Amino acid sequence: MPRTHLPLHDGWTLTPVAGDVPVQVAAAAPIPAGVPGSVHTDLLAAGLIADPYLDDQESRLAWIGLADWRYSTTFDWSDDGAARADLVFDGLDTVASIELNGRPVARTENMHRTYRLGVRDLLRDGANELSVTFESAVRFADRASLELGARPHVNHHPYNAVRKMACNFGWDWGPDLVTAGIWRPVGIETWSTARLAAVRPVVEVHGDRGTVDVHVDVERADSSGTLVVVAEIAGVAADLRLEPGQESGVVSVAVDGVDLWWPRGHGAHPLYDLAVTLRADGSDEGLDSWAGRIGFRTVRLDTPRDEHGTGFTFVVNGRPLFVKGANWIPDDVFPHRVTRARYAARLDQAEEAEINLLRVWGGGIFEADDFYAECDERGLMVWQDFLFACAAYSEADPLRSEIIAEARDNVTRLMAHPSLVHWNGCNENIWGYVDWEWQPRLDGKTWGAQYYDQILPSILAELDPGRSYTPGSPYSPEPGRHPNDPAYGTMHVWDVWNARDYTVYRDYSPRFVSEFGWQGPPAFS
Repeated sequence: MPRTHLPLHDGWTLTPVAGDVPVQVAAAAPIPAGVPGSVHTDLLAAGLIADPYLDDQESRLAWIGLADWRYSTTFDWSDDGAARADLVFDGLDTVASIELNGRPVARTENMHRTYRLGVRDLLRDGANELSVTFESAVRFADRASLELGARPHVNHHPYNAVRKMACNFGWDWGPDLVTAGIWRPVGIETWSTARLAAVRPVVEVHGDRGTVDVHVDVERADSSGTLVVVAEIAGVAADLRLEPGQESGVVSVAVDGVDLWWPRGHGAHPLYDLAVTLRADGSDEGLDSWAGRIGFRTVRLDTPRDEHGTGFTFVVNGRPLFVKGANWIPDDVFPHRVTRARYAARLDQAEEAEINLLRVWGGGIFEADDFYAECDERGLMVWQDFLFACAAYSEADPLRSEIIAEARDNVTRLMAHPSLVHWNGCNENIWGYVDWEWQPRLDGKTWGAQYYDQILPSILAELDPGRSYTPGSPYSPEPGRHPNDPAYGTMHVWDVWNARDYTVYRDYSPRFVSEFGWQGPPAFS
């Protein structure tokens, strides 16, 4: 029986369940709700609040982030006889308790993960009731910060104690609008025998011959039975047998005469369709399938020592590149509003500015698949931060386990994209530890070094071998050097805006500036 998917995006309502909620909002409940969506945009659509981006609404709407909210819907389900039924959330923002037909299913505490929850025994034929109750992320972060031990950060909320988009709590360029909601798709998947749990294509190029080692993980409904995995690209197919009890393997496909994927300005960006199917041995019916587009190219990061210090150069298909880049922050405080068309419009602007690399900044999110797919098609290189920014982070559970789970989840999801050329551990945290008077405040407490130096590189070595990685930005590859030394590796230039003037940019001769900027003024009005 093939895997089926039932979207659950209709019929949702929103109700406040705790907090200092205005009378008119409480009286309007239940409020029609959008899924994917957020509390702010649901209240805005209902005419219950003003646009959060206008005037001083940021402070006037702070009560939303301090309240608890419940999303509820009813859906019909008919038992199709499948062995398994999973409730799958692609994104929950953030501290959520899930109930199905009045029975608890799970509690989540991470905006950056997907959740697959077995609910076969909780479903019933006919009408089913699903609810997701979101606890205030502000109150949760305050409490978690005390439990984990308070650590330095650059905000009036301890965003470093919860796995949520850091800039939701306000940043120097954005408002403090702490969101909640089912921010990515949700549905029920039914399946029998087995399903594809993960597909990771590792690409290599030797001359004009491209190889794809397709790493496959399966989840079985039972351990018996032989499975067959078939991978096909450019008319070339290969298969892999998974014997009873075996849950992972690699199927290799080689393609002669491949066209190389080049970054923007250096050549074309051809993509190849890769199809992976799973079936039971002896059956022609597919159990599950995966489809993606890959590119054949080589990428390495060169950090040579020379008379000036340590360089930092991306080399694609053997060619050193001059990077013309920018940092990418979330395009909306409410990221569910960012469609593929909106990504395309922003990337059009990047191309008009002659940009060839975008760094996805660590205070935001792992963007939607559409962002990376657009970059693949345009030849725009992507540098992806892991989500740590301007703060010290506890290395203890439960935060540690959440960070490991989100890293594995997103590395698996994104590694197939040829536009992704580099992973980076954190934004400014190594610099902060050295320069921002953290050490006396930490008083020996952990601050995240183990994530950047050990955990993240070990996950990448397992799941995405071959891509370059740096522990932080800025970062010096030379041991003992200051992390923001302009002669060694990457640097950030912020004293120009913070303390000096734009004319002094010309005084810098850095090896690679991975972040700089000047705060834009508000609208004149």
